[in-house]
Parts: sequence; structure tokens; C-alpha cells
Amino acid sequence: MTSELPGPLRESARPLLRPGSRVFVAGHRGLVGSAVARRLADDGHEVLTRGRDLLDLRDAARTETYLRDVRPDAVVLAAARVGGIMANSTYPVQFLEDNLRIQLSVIAGAHAAGTGRLLFLGSSCIYPRLAPQPIREEALLTGELEPTNEAYALAKIAGIVQIQSYRRQYGASYISAMPTNLYGPGDTFDLETAHVLPALIRRFHEAQRAGAPEVTLWGSGAPRREFLHVDDLAAAVVRLLEAYDGDEPVNVGCGEDLTIRELACLVAEVTGYEGRIDWDASKPDGAPRKLLDVTRMTSLGFTPRIPLREGVARTYAWWLGRFPPTA
Repeated sequence: MTSELPGPLRESARPLLRPGSRVFVAGHRGLVGSAVARRLADDGHEVLTRGRDLLDLRDAARTETYLRDVRPDAVVLAAARVGGIMANSTYPVQFLEDNLRIQLSVIAGAHAAGTGRLLFLGSSCIYPRLAPQPIREEALLTGELEPTNEAYALAKIAGIVQIQSYRRQYGASYISAMPTNLYGPGDTFDLETAHVLPALIRRFHEAQRAGAPEVTLWGSGAPRREFLHVDDLAAAVVRLLEAYDGDEPVNVGCGEDLTIRELACLVAEVTGYEGRIDWDASKPDGAPRKLLDVTRMTSLGFTPRIPLREGVARTYAWWLGRFPPTA
């Protein structure tokens, strides 16, 4: 027996994530999942986790069994295969198939286990390459995707539709959030798979240590990007779990952007690199601009607290403290 689709975009009249809830964070060792787990624990919730060595979330049967066993009050689906332009371009099959399997497994498993609340984390990559700026949630599926991350974007779009389908067919209190570019402690600094900001931190740090007179970066430096510290995202996730129960996805960002060239100069300053920055325009830029319209998230009372320069400095210090480079 199916339920009617819950009402339109709205803030719930009462908290949906109650104090002391048991929350399974899928992907708790990653950049996003670790921040969400920290924030939930700090807020007094019981955080449930399961490492990849014990549970492969692509395995639907085992995932459902685990969720039936632990019976969480809520699930945050932060697990995903992620990476920058190089990784997305090199491994589109894995970015498509792994993310589809994870999403299908966790969302269906949570429903089978009777989980009352679930938040799926997508990405700003879901929006058309040339979407009007700032990008509103309604821009989804209105144009062509950015070719360099199309496989990843399609997987994330499928996750949004899966969430909406569970709401329509079963009346499930499942929601989606679309973060902008994220960074912070727990990020990946491997140059082959890293996103732009941690990759820049590592490139400039190594150049500064080596005394390199110049650093050559991909693209023209002209594209504009928005960045949000992962601890701010974690605060937004908790707010959404507590107060939001709408069918539409919600953008999560800071509402401000800068060029990659400006970002490179900021990172060079933070890391102490004083050499020349060159640009290899033969390499892809990606989408020309991605700035999210965050009106919906702001209406829920969320405001980011960590300025970009401070966040980059904190991320750089975290990396140096936990993974001291040998070069």
C-alpha cells in the first residue's frame, strides 16, 4: 500500500531528528562523512559506523542485513567515489557504477530496515554546464552536463530521483542535499584523485619546499568556483535532518565564488610559495562557473561560519600535522 507524496518544499513543523538519535553515517572515513559524524556526536547523537573492510556498501544484501541489525533512526549517505577532473575523466565507469551501487544499496536497505529518516548527499556537478548563475535547484535536468564529470553527475542525479521515488511511493521522510565544492580535514591530497583545493595545497607546498621557481597548473584559471568548509556542511546536514522534509533537493554553499586563479594565489600565500604561477590552457577547465543559489538553505537558518582563507589555513595545518610530507 502506497502513501501520498508529502507536501511541497517546506520546513517541518517539528524536529525530525530527535535528541539522542542513532544515526548511521555511510562513508564515515571520508571528508564529508567524518565531519558529519563529528558534528552528530558533538550534538549528543549516537553515531553508527561500519568500515569498508567490514561492509562493502556496494553489496546490497550485506548492507540491508547490517541496517536491519542495527536499526538506525536515521542514515546519512555520504559514501561515494569522488575525485577531480583527472580522476573523473580517467575512470568514468567506476564513478558511474560504484556510486549507483552504493546509492541503490544504502537507500533501499534503509527502507527495508524501517529507517525513518535519510539524507542523501549529492553534488553541484548535477547541474547543467551552462546553467544560469547562481544555480537554483530547478535547473536540474534543464541542459547538458559538464563532459569531464558526466558519469559521476548522472549517478548523483539517479540518487536524487531514487530519494524522490521513495517519498512518492512510500511516503518516506528521505531528503537530498547538493553541496558545493568542499574542503577541510579528511580531504584527499593524492594529486591523481584530489579535488582542486587540496591539489593546490600540495602542489604549492612541495614547490615551496623544493624552491621551485614556477608552478604550472591545469587550465586557464578563469573558471569560477564556490568553496565550503566541510564543518559548515556538517552543520547544514544536521539542520536539514532536524527541520526539513521536502521533495526538492537543497543546495548547500556559501553563496560566493572566486576564480581558480584567485584561489591559486590564496593557496600560494597560505603555503608560503612566492614563485611564478603558469597556466596550461591545453588542459580542460571544466564548467565555466558553478555558484549555487542557497536561498532554500538560508531560509532554514543556516549561515556558514568559516571564511575561505581561514579554512584553507586550517586544512593546510591539518595535512601537515597528520601526514608530514617527506619530500
